[in-house]
Amino acid sequence: MKKIFFLLSTVFLMSCEDVLKEAPKAVAVETFYNTAAEVETAVNAAYQELRATNGISGQLGAQVEAYTDYSYGRGSYQVLSDFQGLNSTNIPRTDDGWRLFYLSIRNANLVIQNAPKGKNISQADVAKYVAEAKFLRAYNYFWLVRNWGGVPIRTEATLNEPNVKRGTVDEVYTLIIADLKEAETNLPDKPAQVGRATKWAAKAALAEVYFTRNQYAEARDKADEIIKSGQFSLVPVTVAADFDKVFGPTIVTSPEEIFYLKMTRQNNQGMYLAMFAHHPGTRLHGAGGFFAHYTDSQTNPVYKNWDNNDLRKSYNWINWNIGLGNNSMLCKKFSDALAPTSTAAGNDFPIYRYSDVLLMYAEAACRASNGPTAAALEALNQVHRRAYGKSATAPSTVDFKLADYTAETFNDLVLQERGYETQYEAKRWLDLKRLGTAKLKQIIKAATGKDVADKHLFWPIPVGELNFNTALDPSKDQNLGY
Repeated sequence: MKKIFFLLSTVFLMSCEDVLKEAPKAVAVETFYNTAAEVETAVNAAYQELRATNGISGQLGAQVEAYTDYSYGRGSYQVLSDFQGLNSTNIPRTDDGWRLFYLSIRNANLVIQNAPKGKNISQADVAKYVAEAKFLRAYNYFWLVRNWGGVPIRTEATLNEPNVKRGTVDEVYTLIIADLKEAETNLPDKPAQVGRATKWAAKAALAEVYFTRNQYAEARDKADEIIKSGQFSLVPVTVAADFDKVFGPTIVTSPEEIFYLKMTRQNNQGMYLAMFAHHPGTRLHGAGGFFAHYTDSQTNPVYKNWDNNDLRKSYNWINWNIGLGNNSMLCKKFSDALAPTSTAAGNDFPIYRYSDVLLMYAEAACRASNGPTAAALEALNQVHRRAYGKSATAPSTVDFKLADYTAETFNDLVLQERGYETQYEAKRWLDLKRLGTAKLKQIIKAATGKDVADKHLFWPIPVGELNFNTALDPSKDQNLGY
């Protein structure tokens, strides 16, 4: 079923991207955006860049996974774990991320501009596909603003304008929130195909945006809408291997999936990030592995202090000597022994899982109320119980107790749980950044002994953008240190 879905969707994605990217003028508006099928094909093109091998589920994800407190980069990614900014090897990688984000935005803008002009498409379908395009545009800008700061804001209104000034962070977030609110209103409750955005994906994205912006009451309420909907639940786990039902390469979907980038075992159509975690000797990836990230069981405090009874620990990590001693550990969370190539792991890439929403709710509710609440504690405990093989919704012996925590210690507890729950999902660095520079530096210093340079907080604006976008001033618009 999963393979059939992707064989069909890949044809649309690849053919549409070829037209839009390589010869956009060959697509005549009056003959292409006229039917629901044609508009859907155009929307599919905006997904493709997010799934690209150099995108967030691949090489760009590998960048931020080298910035965590629980692991270190190796090889060309080792310098990233020094937290002193990018070198000449890694700058082209983030440059390509910029290119992919803006290509996805451009493809979304084409839908937003042209779908309403279609002659043989219903208004309901126009609203649905424009909402989907706006969701994708918002998500691209969300990655851009968190990693580059203020960026040029390109919308359907400036589609043919190459020179666009750098917007402020607030201006970018204004567009993101507006787009997500429209997506929340007009996207369907259930996806027509597995992997398409729904109103629940929009709500989850809004919750994370508010969370990032320190709008905790809004983040709490939006996450609570998802929780109270009854649409999602945590997959039951009794032994570590049961997490395969969440992350395994053959899973089509699960009750905790809110929005994932869907992958399949085809060259350039699988999760590339999985390749960075493995070593050929483990045979956990069919194509071998780059072993570009690792941790040390004796020196990394996050791993060392993690309770061995937490099933996530043994599921996520395997002991393997990569030439750095017998204590080196590799993350095996996303494994596919049958992946035919390095870009063909069948594991889907989670963007929003129900556990993520529960943990967002727990922290946001505590911060909004200036102290932990019973509902916040229950949301946290559900994730924690599942991690120990317990029923997520029944009280257990591993439960945290409300009386044991202040606002500060509860927030730190949730942050720790988020760190365990979302490993290798390209979330941890951005999670730490939202807490502010001082807190981020404190956490990284405690875990790695490294000082985070201010230069490391944002990636450089690509030189190509500065050279060809005359609305930018290379001396004023480049990020600190580049």
